[in-house]
Amino acid sequence: MPEQSNDYRVVVFGAGGVGKSSLVLRFVKGTFRESYIPTIEDTYRQVISCNKNICTLQITDTTGSHQFPAMQRLSISKGHAFILVFSVSSRQSLEELKPIWELIKEIKGPDLSQIPIMLVGNKCDESAELREVTTTEGQEQAGSWGVNFMETSAKTNHNVKQLFQELLNMEKSRNVSLQVGGKTTSRVAKDKCDLM
Repeated sequence: MPEQSNDYRVVVFGAGGVGKSSLVLRFVKGTFRESYIPTIEDTYRQVISCNKNICTLQITDTTGSHQFPAMQRLSISKGHAFILVFSVSSRQSLEELKPIWELIKEIKGPDLSQIPIMLVGNKCDESAELREVTTTEGQEQAGSWGVNFMETSAKTNHNVKQLFQELLNMEKSRNVSLQVGGKTTSRVAKDKCDLM
């Protein structure tokens, strides 16, 4: 498939079982699946407005394993924005993001400060006794990387729309907005986007 200059590519990384696919499916289709099905790599598309032209928001849901390093590198090199997902009930899932973060830094190099990146603590609906990573710890990790932080729950739909909204609001090189359900949101200020 030829490279499309009107694609805006968001890549979602994280360990297996943290809810990457659930977040993407909740955002794109409004659905939630209770069962866990491992992903190799899936791509979802949503129509957006980009510099007043119709573009495609292409969301790549990556594998939770490290079996495919070439696919990981390719996803990073082609990505315009990144969502790094961990489960608040698994400290290990946060640790597993660290090599991915290092790889993003290596591949994107000096452009890194211009790239929208969100660290996301998913499954914030879990009970307090199951939580292994506090909100403060998530914020501190994001701060040390110089990225934004948000907690979400794909299950309850908490902050899912806001996550993609915030990610696109961070985009500086284009004027990006989403069309959801065939409607276009109006833009008031440059470099801001809205979801309906």
